[in-house]
Amino acid sequence: MSTDLQITIQEKYGQAAADVAAGKPKSCCGAAPGGCDPITANLYDAAEANGVPEKAMLASLGCGNPTALAQLHAGETVLDLGSGGGVDVLLSARRVGPFGKAYGLDMTDEMLALARENQRQSGLTNVEFLKGEIEHIPLPDASVDVIISNCVINLSGDKDRVLREAFRVLRPGGRFAVSDVVGRGAVPEAVRHNMSLWIGCIAGALQEDEYRAKLAAAGFEDVAIEVTRAYRAEDAREFLAAGGLDADALAPTLDGKFAGAFIRANKPAACCGPGCCQG
Repeated sequence: MSTDLQITIQEKYGQAAADVAAGKPKSCCGAAPGGCDPITANLYDAAEANGVPEKAMLASLGCGNPTALAQLHAGETVLDLGSGGGVDVLLSARRVGPFGKAYGLDMTDEMLALARENQRQSGLTNVEFLKGEIEHIPLPDASVDVIISNCVINLSGDKDRVLREAFRVLRPGGRFAVSDVVGRGAVPEAVRHNMSLWIGCIAGALQEDEYRAKLAAAGFEDVAIEVTRAYRAEDAREFLAAGGLDADALAPTLDGKFAGAFIRANKPAACCGPGCCQG
């Protein structure tokens, strides 16, 4: 990840964590405070929301609910890439139970502090939050069963490295099960190169075919992409305006061009070539 992009992301999400900790409305995905539709709204049901501290839910800046779709099993070890305030880590920890483990990885000190406080309030002991970058995962080879992530991989400037790292730390037969924003057609260069929209989950999104190809290149198999929420022209206006772009002119060109999706893939259970079975 480039230094400038990394600093901008840390500042953006650090401020989001500080706002939540201070009880202020959250600002995410390029929107004004409190204006987080359509990407981040209504992703968790009431039972899930009631099962974690309120500030963990308020700090959720994702585009999906990977814990509901990943089919986690008791005793598994889960890693959340870009864990933010910790909501998906805490939900995962409950699903894998006391004999399982849930790791959260984040590079932002404010988010890590918020996540650790949310863990303390939850009383869960099978949770650990790690500081680091998703391009350099601080865990050994073949050490986790499932990787989840919630609208974070699209923020990376080196997605190939992220996927190679995910492959490395998964055990043979392990599962990649993330929510992310994907592109579904060409978009104007003004959007693709706008930093505010990159930080807001949109400009850095891979096209569906690109995502499949990068996962395959990293060594994954059984790649599947399931669209969970398509974004319409009207949904784009707030993001475009926040990025300083002409919303009236550009919104129609983005209708249906981005979507929240659930991306699944597996690490082969048996060796398939040099470096495949690391660990």
